[in-house]
Amino acid sequence: MGVTDCIVNTICNLKNANANKGEKRMTRIYFVRHAQPLHSWKDDRTRPLTEEGHRDTSFVLAYFRDKEIDDFYCSPYRRSVDTIAGTADYYCKNIIIDERLRGRKAGDGSNYEGMYRKRWENLDYHEEGGESILMVQERNIEALNEILGKSAEKNIVIGTHGTALSSILNYYDNGFGCDDFLRIIDRMPYIIRLDFDGSRLLQMEECFHIEKEYQV
Repeated sequence: MGVTDCIVNTICNLKNANANKGEKRMTRIYFVRHAQPLHSWKDDRTRPLTEEGHRDTSFVLAYFRDKEIDDFYCSPYRRSVDTIAGTADYYCKNIIIDERLRGRKAGDGSNYEGMYRKRWENLDYHEEGGESILMVQERNIEALNEILGKSAEKNIVIGTHGTALSSILNYYDNGFGCDDFLRIIDRMPYIIRLDFDGSRLLQMEECFHIEKEYQV
C-alpha cells in the first residue's frame, strides 16, 4: 500500500469517527487463528506458513477491508504475525506483539486426541514440559483485559492460536470443551468476533474460516 492509500484511509476513518461522535459503541475484538503452518518445521516460535497458508491470508484481508480496524495485537509466533500482516499494512498499522498471547507450550507427546481430552477434562493438567489450558487461559485473559481497558469502543484484531483462542472462549463459556476445540482445530485461518461493553461480553459470532487438515 502506498502513502496515498494510507491518507485516503485516514480521511475515511476521521469521517467515520465524526459521524459516530456521541454514540456509544461496543468494543469489537476479532480473533484470527493463523493460516496453515508448515507442520514439519520444528521450532514453534518461528514456524512459517505454507505457500497455501500465505495465499489464504488474502482472504483475511478481504474480510477486514471494510471493518475500520483501529489496532492490531498478536502472538509473537511467526505464523500468527504473518496471517494478519497484510491486513495491518492495509490499515497502515503496526502489529503490537504481546508475549502473553502466544500459543500453548507443548510437552512431549502432547498432540493427539487422548491427550487433548485429558487436558480439557482437567484444565489444570499438563504433560511434563508443557502448559495446561488454565495456564494458557490466565495469560491470554490478562492480555485481553488490558486491551479492553485501553481500547473502549474500538475495533481490534488479535492474531492467535487454536488452543489460546479456545481457552479464551472457555473463559466466557465454561461449556466450551474438547469437542468444541476439535470442531475448530482444522480451521486455518479462522475468524471469530467478540463484542464487549467494557469487560462484559455481549455476543460472539463466527465470521470466516477455511478448512485445512491439522497435522501433528
